[in-house]
Amino acid sequence: MITSKVMEIGESVPEFKEEMLVILFGTSATPELKPISVIHEFNNTPDNVLQVGTKIQLGDQTYSINQVGSSANQNFEELGHISVYFRSGQEEVLPGAVIASPKVFPTINVGDEIKIWND
Repeated sequence: MITSKVMEIGESVPEFKEEMLVILFGTSATPELKPISVIHEFNNTPDNVLQVGTKIQLGDQTYSINQVGSSANQNFEELGHISVYFRSGQEEVLPGAVIASPKVFPTINVGDEIKIWND
């Protein structure tokens, strides 16, 4: 299991509820990215953890990853960055993104632990 601690939540993060999108970024996020990102710090380093069927817990909600973009794992490992879209059904996925269900926008707080695991 990969765990990460939420360090900061950008002031614009709630505005993405309409798009059902959360942008995760590691502590190296630039000042331009911080307002739109959930900034987190890994407790342990991920290694190709994002797969179809991977579970991710954000706040009190657990999601299942349905699609993984072609560069999502590399971006997540190197930068702590993925864009998580909460949708159902098959849709085009951006290279640095994952699509997860259910279609529920998470409530995330500073200090929360993000958990990612494969059964």
